[in-house]
Amino acid sequence: MITWIIIGTVVGCILLLKISDKAITYTSTDDYCISCHIHPQADQSWKLSPHHKNRSGVSAHCVDCHLPPKDHGYLLGKIKHGLKDAYGFYFKDSAKINWAEKRTLEKAKEFVYEESCLKCHQNLFPVSLSTNGSNAHLSYLSNKENLSCINCHLNVGHFDKNSKHEHNINFGVNASESKEIYTESAQVERFENFVEKIPGSGISFNMVAIPEGTFIMGSPKDEPLRRSDEGPMHKVKVSKFWMGKVEVSWDEYLAFFKATSSQGRTEGENIKARNVDAISGPTPPWGAPDQGWGKGSRPAITMTWHAAGVYCKWLSKVTGKKYRLPTEAEWEYACRGGTKSPYFFEGNPKKFTSQGFFRRIFGPDTANINSMVVYKENSPSKTQQPDAVKANPFGLKNMLGNVAEFCSDYFSPDYYKTAKGKEMINPKGPQMGSEHVIRGGSFKSDAKDARSAARDFTKTKAWLVTDPQMPKSIWWYSDCVDIGFRVVCEADENIGK
Repeated sequence: MITWIIIGTVVGCILLLKISDKAITYTSTDDYCISCHIHPQADQSWKLSPHHKNRSGVSAHCVDCHLPPKDHGYLLGKIKHGLKDAYGFYFKDSAKINWAEKRTLEKAKEFVYEESCLKCHQNLFPVSLSTNGSNAHLSYLSNKENLSCINCHLNVGHFDKNSKHEHNINFGVNASESKEIYTESAQVERFENFVEKIPGSGISFNMVAIPEGTFIMGSPKDEPLRRSDEGPMHKVKVSKFWMGKVEVSWDEYLAFFKATSSQGRTEGENIKARNVDAISGPTPPWGAPDQGWGKGSRPAITMTWHAAGVYCKWLSKVTGKKYRLPTEAEWEYACRGGTKSPYFFEGNPKKFTSQGFFRRIFGPDTANINSMVVYKENSPSKTQQPDAVKANPFGLKNMLGNVAEFCSDYFSPDYYKTAKGKEMINPKGPQMGSEHVIRGGSFKSDAKDARSAARDFTKTKAWLVTDPQMPKSIWWYSDCVDIGFRVVCEADENIGK
C-alpha cells in the first residue's frame, strides 16, 4: 500500500511538473503575449524592428526582452508582469492610457532587462562595429551603474521611424519658407509689446514688455530667500526688459541654423570658428532633435545651453538689439507676473500633484491647472503648441511647463538659501561654474515641480551619454528632450514709455 502511495506521489509530481512546464511554455509564446496585451500595434512594430526583421533571420521573442533570463528570476518576473498585464486587460481602459509615455526610457527600464540583452549580445565589440559604436560600448562598460543597453537601443525591439540614431546631415534643409522675407528688424521706439522680425527670413515672434519691479524670490517650498553671502534678501529689484511671449520655436531656431550651421565641420573646428567675426552655428545633429513630434511653432528642444547662447548672439547681430538668456531673477519675476502664490493662478501643489497613494487611486485635482500648464497629467509625453494654455498676468505663456528653460546664471548649490538657513536644492549638485540654472517645469513634470519657484540645473555629462561623437557635441544634447529657452531683450533706460 505504501509502495503504491509513493509511486502515485512520484507520478503525480512528474505530471504536475510537465503540466506546469507546458503551461509556462505556452504562456511564454508571442501569440499568447499578444492575445492579452492591450498595447496597440505592439505586434506590428516588433515585426518591423531589428529584433525580428534582420539579415540573420534570428527573431527575438517577447520573453527574450521583457523577462529576465531563467537563471535571473524568470519565474518571478513572469508572475509579476503577468499579474500586471491581467489587471490592465480587465480593469483599465486602453483608450485612456498614455502609450507615448510607456515608450520613454524611464518607463522602458521597468520592463526591459539588462541581463536579457547581454545574454544574447555577449560580444560587445564585433568586427562590424563602427568607431562610434565602439566608443559608446566602452563608455557603457565604464559606467554600468548609470547606463543600460536601452539608453542607446531603446527602439530596437519596437520600431519607431523617428528614433534612428544617425547623423542627420539634412536637418533643417527642408524647413518651410515664407513668401514674405523681412529686410529689416522691428523698429522699437516705446517700451511696449512688439513683434520682432528676423531679417532675411519670414519669421517673426512676439516680445512682451515686462515693467520694472520688486518681488520676493521663492524657494521650492515658496519660502523667502536670502543670499548665503549677503544675509537676508527679502526683495529683489528687477529693471524693465522685454521677454519672448513663448519659448523660442523651431521656426525661429531653424532660421538661425540655416544661416549659421557648420555643415561637415567637426566640433573642434567649430570651436576655433567661434573666434572669428562670423557667428558659427551648430553642426548637424544625430537623430531627430524634434523627436518626430513636429517643428513649426513648437518649442525648440535638445540644443545645449551653449547653443542657446550663440543663438542669442546671432539674433542680436541680425536685429541690432541686445538679446540674451534671462537671469534667474528676471525669469521668476516674469513667471510670477506680480503674484506671490506657488502658481500665477489659484491652486495648491498638494491638490494638483499626482504623487502619493491616494492621488494615484482617486486622481489629482486638474480642473484649474490643465488650462494653465502643459505638464505630466495633460501632455501625451511631448511638447505642445503655444496656444495649449492661457497666458500669465504679464501675457507670457508656458513659463511653468511645456519645456523647462535655460537661464544665464551659473548654478551653485548653496548660492540661495531659505530664510530658515536651509539650502533650497541638493548640496550634492555641481560646483559653481560647471553648470547653469534652468527654471520651470516641463511636459514631464508633476504639478508640484511646475511652480513659479521650480529650479534645477543643467546636467551636461548625463545629457550626452548616447552622443556617439568624441569629443561630445557642444551643440546638441542626445539625452534631454524637455529643455528649451526663451529670449530677453534689454531695454534702454531712456526709451520712451
